[in-house]
Amino acid sequence: MNMAIRVFLLLLIIFSSMYPTLCIYEDQVGHMDWHQQYIGKVKHAVFHTQKAARKRVVVSTEENVVASIDLRRGEIFWRHVLGPKDVIDALDIALGKYVITLSSEGTILRAWNLPDGQMMWETTLSGSTPSMSLLSIPTNLKIGKDDVVFVYGSGCLYAVASVDGEVIWKKELTSEGVHIQQLIYPDGTDIICAVGLAGLAQFDAYQINVKTGELLKHSSMVFPAGFSGDLSFITSDIAVTLDSTGSILVAVHFQDGEISFHQTHVSELGWDFSGPAVLLPTKLPGMFALEINKSIVFIKVTNEGKLEAVDKLGQSTAVSESLNLSEGQQAFGLIQRGDGKIILTVKLGNDWTSNLLQETIQMDHQRGNAHKVFINTYVRTDRSNGFRALIVMEDHSLFLLQQGEIVWSREDGLASITDVMASELPVEKDGVSVAKVEHNLFEWLKGHLLKLKGTLMIATPDDVVAIQKLRLQSSGKSKMTRDHNGFRKLLIVLTRAGKLFALHTGDGRIVWSLFLDSLRKSETCQNPRGLSLHQWQDPHHHVLDENPSVLVVGRCDHSTDSPGVLSVVDTYTGQERNHLGPRHSITRVIPLPFTDSAEQRLHLLLDVNRQAHLYPRTTEALDIFQRELGNIYWYSADVDKGILKGHAVQNNCILKIADSYCFNTRDLWSIILPSESEKIIATATRNLNEAVHTQAKVTSDQEVMYKYISKNLLFLATVAPKAVGPIGSVTPEESWLVVYVIDTVTGRILHRMTHHGSQGPVQAVFSENWVVYHYFNLKAHRYEMSVIEIYDQSRSDNKDILKLLLGKHNLTSPITAYSRPEVIAKSQSYFFMHSVKTLAVTSTAKGITSKQLLLGTIGDQVLALDKRFLDPRRTVNPTQAEKEEGIIPLTDSLPIIPQSYVTHALKVEGLRGIATVPAKLESTTLVFAYGVDLFFTRLAPSRTYDSLTEDFSYALLLITIAALVIAIFVTWIWSEKKELQEKWR
Repeated sequence: MNMAIRVFLLLLIIFSSMYPTLCIYEDQVGHMDWHQQYIGKVKHAVFHTQKAARKRVVVSTEENVVASIDLRRGEIFWRHVLGPKDVIDALDIALGKYVITLSSEGTILRAWNLPDGQMMWETTLSGSTPSMSLLSIPTNLKIGKDDVVFVYGSGCLYAVASVDGEVIWKKELTSEGVHIQQLIYPDGTDIICAVGLAGLAQFDAYQINVKTGELLKHSSMVFPAGFSGDLSFITSDIAVTLDSTGSILVAVHFQDGEISFHQTHVSELGWDFSGPAVLLPTKLPGMFALEINKSIVFIKVTNEGKLEAVDKLGQSTAVSESLNLSEGQQAFGLIQRGDGKIILTVKLGNDWTSNLLQETIQMDHQRGNAHKVFINTYVRTDRSNGFRALIVMEDHSLFLLQQGEIVWSREDGLASITDVMASELPVEKDGVSVAKVEHNLFEWLKGHLLKLKGTLMIATPDDVVAIQKLRLQSSGKSKMTRDHNGFRKLLIVLTRAGKLFALHTGDGRIVWSLFLDSLRKSETCQNPRGLSLHQWQDPHHHVLDENPSVLVVGRCDHSTDSPGVLSVVDTYTGQERNHLGPRHSITRVIPLPFTDSAEQRLHLLLDVNRQAHLYPRTTEALDIFQRELGNIYWYSADVDKGILKGHAVQNNCILKIADSYCFNTRDLWSIILPSESEKIIATATRNLNEAVHTQAKVTSDQEVMYKYISKNLLFLATVAPKAVGPIGSVTPEESWLVVYVIDTVTGRILHRMTHHGSQGPVQAVFSENWVVYHYFNLKAHRYEMSVIEIYDQSRSDNKDILKLLLGKHNLTSPITAYSRPEVIAKSQSYFFMHSVKTLAVTSTAKGITSKQLLLGTIGDQVLALDKRFLDPRRTVNPTQAEKEEGIIPLTDSLPIIPQSYVTHALKVEGLRGIATVPAKLESTTLVFAYGVDLFFTRLAPSRTYDSLTEDFSYALLLITIAALVIAIFVTWIWSEKKELQEKWR
């Protein structure tokens, strides 16, 4: 028996020593998360295709990104994301090695190293008058030993050295209110011309010495009929504009300081033009473009100065800037959209009739029309000129066309996500293939052919990449069906361009995309924009027969009184089920907690006339709504007037055409904040779908505290009117921050607290019975985070066991917002080292797992902070019972643990929001952070207590079980032998 025990212990030691070799820990980054980089909608592009360097295109975007992109694959060489207010006005390349950017309304000039993107210098250009920003880089001009960059901004003209950014001279040009619109430098001269308009009727031209900045000549001339808009410059001494009526073209000649006007009526150009015209901002050699009657007309300026219409194209045409060719000629490109295709045409500037190039490319209609095109030339093997075109589409995607093919494409519309929501994937059916969701038949056959080529080892490098991609898609985390843990989902995102994308949480790939017709420019909707996404239908009971759908809410303009548009989209297939609009205005969408028999959720849409509209517009939905009419409340906050109001539904609207789905509203209560002392800057409410596991909270001294759980609570933050500006704009004595917790049904203020000497901006998140908010303390010169927890005192007498046994308790009594609640609030404040862009909180399926705060830092990373650090019951010396409860000793600052960065070493550039989605597994929450970049990961705030970790060694477990079984069997045999020997004795 002793020998058997020794053998068993020996085997156990051996297998224990094998553990490090069988379970090798590895970096888990990239296994449960993905990170995607984008740049946004391109607005400026400059090609750099020298033979000795990498072929690239340098771009700036509407997301304030300057980037260098590889022309071969479309990958990002380097990228810089500027601040949200640092808008890039102009971009160019100087000396073949510097990228020059002008931003912030012409006040900041930067130079970036072209190969690696390192910033070489930055110059701040001071000025007092807001004006157009212009950048001009002459090719062969030096002042002394320095190559010069000319900049016009804030009403001043600057000559800046391109090597170090030093300002050589400065000349103010806005003394008489002139708005400069163009800088003209004829090669080989010592004069630069600045041309613009003063008011609406005067044309001005300045001639300035390029070496000294001396004003040589100033000419001006008044046009009696007045101008209607900007100038279009045809040559170095001719500009064209429209008169105030938009019906007369005015050609302005300004050679050697002499100004003259030549008028041509638009109707004289032919083509039966009528109505007002609009001058388009094109830069074409010897011609310009007008928009008349939904058509684009190209007009040429002849050598005699006459205007001649050469062609008329559709409104969806995009025109590039002129491109210098080797023989001194200039070319430009046109992009026209057809049915499922685009046509690229390259023409010579002086010959409209012949084409240097014309190519037709098949294009997905989901891309919309072409918005911008940039062309570049290269030399073919036969020494002729070839052309490549960089095209920016209506959905903000980016394409490179060359030799009639799409070389690469980028979905940069994902850099401008405005809203996001999650949707479940289809259920995997037994005996039913989900190939219709994943692939069509052609893709299925193509995949099997690629796998066969890989097996026979005849696959090309591109085939190998495609095979690896197929294997990734066929892996467990990338399947297009639900998993039992709920990790695989679809992220439905809405972009600023009005396009919907469905992203797979497994690897971030685009499952489908839809460019909504309701959010595209049309006659009835001139400037549409998407507002929000809402769950429309989530068929739990009929999940195998019906697909869930999402409601997309949009508006025809930026103003709140513009008509609204609605679309219902299938989240599995990406097909639009229904479309409504333009209809009444939409100021707010209220999802109601009611569904009809088809499991469509009821929504209440509020318009600018304070009327509420019910959707879906069905009789069943109307019956449900009328039954619950007395339980529907909402609030509104007028930030300008400082008024908070509560509202409810009253009766049907009185309209010319009867509408039983339209209801009038009534005011229930109002809170008027004193305008001389408080200004609303932030609000926060609970997530309506948040799960709360229990209302009771047991403390260390066996006391029970009941959370005040209500979906009608509102957090409101106000500051002193002087403190609305940036941090440091006021003294601590002039600033204060006031926070409220308000019941939106009755308007009762449950809690109010003042932070003296504090200032916004305020970021807040509301969850369960607590709210956490972030602000700046001017006295301490540090950021702070505060927490408020609210508890229900009306249930505090339920601790009596005798009452519980006799049933004399109020645990099951209904809670009504009309009764005055007996609440108590606990609060605490802590210093925090970082500025915060956005706040979110983790959410789980049942609400059992402890919470973590997700902080989007100023460094564009996501930091996870345990809610226990923001417990208002923290004390300096907690008792042993409080330590067992999990209360952390009180410190004045919140810790920043490097391992708590959810994004690891990555950045989500331009971080704007964080969305959390509960998984089916209670311990896990899904986190999606979006900005210019996208980042997704899984978090387990209380660790994976309900599942085995991914690095768990199943092999070691099986070997250990087998060893134990063998040891038991050997021990039993030895025990039997020993017992037999003892019997023989």
